[in-house]
Amino acid sequence: MSAIAAMLPQKRNRYMELNAQELLTELQRQEYYISPDQLADLLIQKDPSVRLIDLRSPEEYAKYSLPGAVNIPLDSLLTDNWLGYVDQDVKQNIFFSNGSTLSTEGWMLVRQMGFRHNYVLQGGLNAWFTTIIHPRPPRSTAPDTEWAQYQQRLGASQFFTGKGAEAPADNGAAPAPIPRRKKKSVAGGCS
Repeated sequence: MSAIAAMLPQKRNRYMELNAQELLTELQRQEYYISPDQLADLLIQKDPSVRLIDLRSPEEYAKYSLPGAVNIPLDSLLTDNWLGYVDQDVKQNIFFSNGSTLSTEGWMLVRQMGFRHNYVLQGGLNAWFTTIIHPRPPRSTAPDTEWAQYQQRLGASQFFTGKGAEAPADNGAAPAPIPRRKKKSVAGGCS
């Protein structure tokens, strides 16, 4: 009997914890980050696989959060109430906070336990506001790709804020007329 038991595969946990070197390797690759532009696109497309998890305090969450986000403070992330959110294979959980530090800590906790499909909003809400909500126009000599990205960000800003595109500021002065040059009379020609 003991010979048969030795040949059977050992019962293993569903997830395997990472050792320190494996976790460090994943941290250095930074594949767990999702950019504000990528997140905006996923939200605009209404991707059903995305779940936003705000790791800030309930007080900060009440002041502002991304649309549809679930508030799970970092100190509650691994409690029985919330563990089902991070221990799953269906949704792409995107952790965020004001910056990236708190979210990366949350990602490291769940990743060290072997949970997958968890990501971090790169730069957090700070980057979200400067990139998506209040995008800055590129310099006038910027390549067309930067201008195209700026236009996408303006559209995303309108989508999330409900505000229309702002017209350039009018200083109240009437536009200066453009003087027309007199046409020259044609001299010579074929006869």
